[in-house]
Amino acid sequence: MTGGHAHSHAPVTATGKHRRRLVLVVAITGSIFVVQVIGGLISGSLALLADAGHMLTDSTGLIIALIAATLATRPATPARTFGLQRVEVLAAMINGLLLTGIAVWVLVRAIERWNQPVEIASGLMLVVAVVGAVANAIGLLILRGGKDESLNLRGAYLEVLGDLLGSLTVIAAAIVITFTGYTRADSIASLLIFVMIIPRAFSLLRDVVDVLLEATPRGIDLDQIRQHIINVDGVIDVHDLHAWTITSGVPVLSAHVVVDSAALSNGRAGEVLDRLGECLDEHFDVDHCTFQLEPEGHSAHEHSQHA
Repeated sequence: MTGGHAHSHAPVTATGKHRRRLVLVVAITGSIFVVQVIGGLISGSLALLADAGHMLTDSTGLIIALIAATLATRPATPARTFGLQRVEVLAAMINGLLLTGIAVWVLVRAIERWNQPVEIASGLMLVVAVVGAVANAIGLLILRGGKDESLNLRGAYLEVLGDLLGSLTVIAAAIVITFTGYTRADSIASLLIFVMIIPRAFSLLRDVVDVLLEATPRGIDLDQIRQHIINVDGVIDVHDLHAWTITSGVPVLSAHVVVDSAALSNGRAGEVLDRLGECLDEHFDVDHCTFQLEPEGHSAHEHSQHA
């Protein structure tokens, strides 16, 4: 016997709820990117160009996230029963790859500059870096409210945080060059920006891989869920218990629940389903649950391939 319990299927994703934040930060990062490129080319600062390159990945990644959030609101169809919600995860993956690519570029250029130092207009470099730092601080304040709900917003927040640290690094390098003339400080700053980018890129990609491999969402303890299900009146056992994530903020769960024969024969299957749904609503943050109710002994006819 099969039964189900679910919350609303309205495809409102975590990123979609914070779309306005993304639009504001895109406008800020896009503007600062232009300023940093011009400032980097005129001043000759690789660190400033590296920070601009990172800003470009921010802007590109945020635009991708906005497009993905829009696509994710499209309704489900028979061919795509969860709609296009997972497009957000693919967007986060592209963002992580962009971060990795820009980090490699910064590393190569920093090594080249170390071997062949160039003259740098440290005054202009300092002014542009300060402007970038202020803009990044504003971007962080805008994104802070949604960073714990969405992979894309988390990725954007981490990137802008990295940009802020990068701008502070450039500021420090500009001050060193101004007072000492040590132009290799620019290459050192570029290498520090590389070091800041790589761990964040790998962290974001790791989270994306977890979603695509349908790993159990963080914060969901299947052993606890199993125990709560078994404690529901009428339930004897549970197997084939799975929890995974469709996209950030949309965890789902399915399970085969063994129910005692009396509950099934007395037509109480609906009551059992209601209790299961209420239990998960109360104790676990799961957006969509599907339960298959089975009589005792039915599991012997199934292939044992799941938890």
